[in-house]
Amino acid sequence: MQRRTVRLITAIATAALAVSIATPVYAETPTPVPPIPVLTGAELSASWAAPLSTRGRYVVDANGNRFKLKSANWDGAQGHWNGTQPKSDPANHNNGLTYDIPLGLDRVPLNTLMADFHAVGINSIRLPFSNEMLGMTAPVPDAAVLANPQLKGKTPLQIFDAAVAALTADGFAVILNNHSTTSRWCCGENDGNSKPHSSQTLDKFVSDWAFLAARYADNPRVVGMDLRNEVRRDITDDPNWGMGDANDLYKAYQLAAIAIQKVNPNTLIVMEGINWQGIPLDGFFHERPNLRPVATTSNTILFPDKLVYSSHVYGFTGPKHTGATGLGETHDPRYRDMTATELSTALKAESLFVTTTGQHYTAPVWVSEFGTTGAGQDNPKEIAWWGNLIDVFVANDTDFAVWPLVTHATDAGVFSDKFALIGYSASGTKFSIADDWRYPAWSKLVTANGKTGPVAVEARWNMLGSDSHQPDTNASLRMQTQPDWDTGKWKGSCPDSERLVGVSRSANRALCTDNAQPALGNAYTAVSNESTVTHDWAGGYSKLQCPSGQIATGLSLNNTTTNKWATSKLLCTQSSDALPASQGRTLWFDKADNRPAGVGSRASDWAPGKFKGQCNNNEYIAGVAYTYRWNNGGVPSALLCKPLS
Repeated sequence: MQRRTVRLITAIATAALAVSIATPVYAETPTPVPPIPVLTGAELSASWAAPLSTRGRYVVDANGNRFKLKSANWDGAQGHWNGTQPKSDPANHNNGLTYDIPLGLDRVPLNTLMADFHAVGINSIRLPFSNEMLGMTAPVPDAAVLANPQLKGKTPLQIFDAAVAALTADGFAVILNNHSTTSRWCCGENDGNSKPHSSQTLDKFVSDWAFLAARYADNPRVVGMDLRNEVRRDITDDPNWGMGDANDLYKAYQLAAIAIQKVNPNTLIVMEGINWQGIPLDGFFHERPNLRPVATTSNTILFPDKLVYSSHVYGFTGPKHTGATGLGETHDPRYRDMTATELSTALKAESLFVTTTGQHYTAPVWVSEFGTTGAGQDNPKEIAWWGNLIDVFVANDTDFAVWPLVTHATDAGVFSDKFALIGYSASGTKFSIADDWRYPAWSKLVTANGKTGPVAVEARWNMLGSDSHQPDTNASLRMQTQPDWDTGKWKGSCPDSERLVGVSRSANRALCTDNAQPALGNAYTAVSNESTVTHDWAGGYSKLQCPSGQIATGLSLNNTTTNKWATSKLLCTQSSDALPASQGRTLWFDKADNRPAGVGSRASDWAPGKFKGQCNNNEYIAGVAYTYRWNNGGVPSALLCKPLS
C-alpha cells in the first residue's frame, strides 16, 4: 500500500481495522548538490524513437536502444475524494481537490508544467485515471483550469487528452495507469477499488482498456498501459494469481492485455503484482506478494516483447506490514527497519528477480511507485531507507516512477502531499525537491550510469497455463481469429513468433520459445489422431504428430474431473523454412523431469511439482505421446524432438 489512507476490514476477525498512515513530524535538512542536466522538449523528443518494446530485462525504443523509464506519477485524474460527503467540500479530498484531472492545471500553464517536469530529470510519466472518470460528461469548473483557460468547458477525459497531448509533444513517454474504478483516494477495504472487477464487471475493465488503446493508438508516445494499481484484499476476499476465479488477477491481466494488443500491438503492457493478501492481524496469514507468483506463473501475451512487470515500495510498509500505525498494525518489519543489505535482498526476492536473464518470466521491472516525505522529514529510519532504496535502484539499473510529481502548496511552500517532487502555490510559485533533503539521492538516481545504447536481442521463453483451466492461454493472434479448434478443452497456443518447446505432465503447463525460430505461415493443423505418425517412436503409446513441414505451436488438454489434463490435440503450424529430414529423437518425462543442461528457462520452474519434458534449444516438438494404461490417465509422457537445422 502506498502512503495513502489504508484500511483493511475483515469479517473473520469481527473487528474493523481502519488503517491510517500517520503524518510524520518534519524538519529541514537541505544538502547542496549539482543541478540535474535538463533536456528541452525538442531534445527529449529527439533522444528516443517510439514505440517501445522489451529485450530481455530492458525496455528499448524503436531503434533497439535502451530506454530507461525515469518516471514520475502525475496524479489527479483518479480522484482524491475520501468518501465523506459532501464531495464538493475540499476538506473531504486527500491532498487537494483535483476535479478528476491531473493536478496543477489551476496553478500554472501546461507549458510551465512541462518545463518543470523536465527540470527534475524525468523522461516519462505514469498517468493515473479512474474508470469513473472516463464516463464523466460534465465540464470541470473553470476554477479547476484557472491557469489554462483553453481547457475551460471541457470534461475530465478531454482534459486528460490535453495532458497526454502536451506531454507527448514535449517528448515524454506516457504510460496510462488504471488506478481505481471509482474516483476515490486509494486504498480502503470498501472503496470499491481493490480489484479490477470491483464496482464494475471484469468485461467493463477489459472494454475500458480496449477503448483507451484505440483512443491513443495514433499517438506512439503513449507507450504503455499499466493495467491496475495495488490489487489487494477487500473485506472478505483476497486476490490470487492463477486460480481462475473472480479474484484471479493473472486472468484479468491476460484478458485485458489480449484485448489491448488486438487494438494496438505497439503498446507496452504493464502488470503490477499483488499488493496485499490476508488479514492484517498477528496470528493470521498476511503478506505482500508483489511479483513472487510470477516465478512459477508468468504471463504470455500476443506480443511478448511488450510485457513489463511492476511493483511498489514505501518505507512505512513491509513484506508483511500493512503500513499502519496502531490499529491494523502487525509486528512485522517495515522496509525502513531493514539494513541496506536486507532491503536489497527483500526487493530482489519480491520483484527484481524478474530481470534474471533467460527465464520464462524474464522482463523489465518498473518500480512504478515509491517515495517519502520531503521538506521537514526527521524520521532517521525513513531518511536512511530513501538512500538505501536509491542505492538498490542504481545498483540494479532499475526502471522507476516516483510518487507523486505535483501537489498544491501554500505561499510558504508547505506541500499538501509531502511526498511530491513539485508544489505550486495558488499564485503559481513553484517549490521543488531541489530545495529539500531528498535531492542528492534523487539526483544520483536520475543521473546514474546504467545500460545505454543498443540492446542485443535475446531468445524468449514464455510459459502457457496457470493453476486453472480458465482462461485458455491463447497467445496466438493467428488463432484468435480462428474457430475454437478443440471445443470444451483447455488450450494453450504460443505467440505467432514462437513454437512449443516444452510440455508438463499432469498440469496445463507448457513452454514456448523463439530461439532459432523459423518463420511460420498461416496454415495450421489441429492433430487429433495418428494419421500423420511416420514411425513408432514411442512403442505402446498413443501418439500425435505434426504433418511434414509443420512444427508444434500449441496443445489442448482435457479439463474435466475424469482424466484431467489428458492429451487431446496437438496444434501444428506450417514452417515457412524447409525443415531437415529427420526421424527425431524420443524424450521421455513420465518418471522424472527431462530438461537437458543448457536449455532455456532451466533455472526457473514453469510447472512446479510436475514432471517436464523439454527439447533442446535448436529443436522443435514434432509429436507428443501418451497412454491411458498403468493409471497414466492420458497425460503427456514423451516428446518427439526434431532438429531445426
